[in-house]
Amino acid sequence: MAQHAASHLLELATAVLTRARTEAGNARVVAEALIAAEADGLASHGLSRLPAYADQALAGKVDGFARPMVERVAAACLRVDAATGFAYPAIRIGLQDLLPLARAQGLAALAIANSHHFGVAGHTVEPIAAAGLVGCIFGNSPAAIAPWGGSKPLFGTNPIGFAWPRRSVPPLVIDLSLSKVARGKIMIAAQKGDPIPEGWALDEAGQPTTDAKAALAGAMLPMGDAKGAALVLMVELLAVALTGSNFGYEASSFFDTKGAPPRVGQFLIAIDPNAFGGSHALERAEALFSAILAEPGTRLPGQRRLALRRRAEAYGISVPDALYAELERRAGLAQS
Repeated sequence: MAQHAASHLLELATAVLTRARTEAGNARVVAEALIAAEADGLASHGLSRLPAYADQALAGKVDGFARPMVERVAAACLRVDAATGFAYPAIRIGLQDLLPLARAQGLAALAIANSHHFGVAGHTVEPIAAAGLVGCIFGNSPAAIAPWGGSKPLFGTNPIGFAWPRRSVPPLVIDLSLSKVARGKIMIAAQKGDPIPEGWALDEAGQPTTDAKAALAGAMLPMGDAKGAALVLMVELLAVALTGSNFGYEASSFFDTKGAPPRVGQFLIAIDPNAFGGSHALERAEALFSAILAEPGTRLPGQRRLALRRRAEAYGISVPDALYAELERRAGLAQS
């Protein structure tokens, strides 16, 4: 596994997508998101996704030439139609209008419809907090989790992200999938032929399994068991019922070219803390953070991610040799 500069990987990933029927601007935005995931040590949402993205663009399952459109539907409400394109360009264009609207109104919401996989939830809300606002995102995904007590997947793993602004230091960012583990980790285990821990998933018969391939064919378990399943339902309603997108059981896979576009949804909220507590909001938050860190053995969420990001900036990003060779081939750079 070799180290590569982020700038080189960005150009490589962009080339892979532009050769796969994706407009150059869209390709660049998607590539930036994947490289950011790699830099933060989140390989399951990084370059390992690129071959599937490219194949889906070639097949038309995701429209690489989509032009997301922003519509203001109420005083503090925006809607973006991703038009079955990649989620990242739709989110970026939506944020351009969401941030000033939240400052003007105190808070604002953004619904994204007919979308695709949106990667690392924390990366979506981090720029909101970097702009001095509080950010939340809720997103659904293709069916992977069954209702509590059932065995047939109906809901996605439905990630959520939260970011809180801080002065002079990076924002607090919380990012979690509502399954016990991100589905991408099971996908990677299946690709490598590795087992998974018991308690992550069920097989098609509804029985616990340590076989990654059987888990992908079965159902993932929610974090928090029945309480987690209720949270999954909540996110499904916010991300889908409000946006007019596909529920998890209606959406096609993010990992292959089969079926129609997934048309999932995302729902974002941006809050201006000055509209409520002024400077007191940030000061009160810092008091809580200090109390947390005063406890031995504690840390704030995201500290490991930031450390890995700094390391990637200094030393580059490690990419498995086989994946790198495949990306070079797809970009037309492989040696004959």
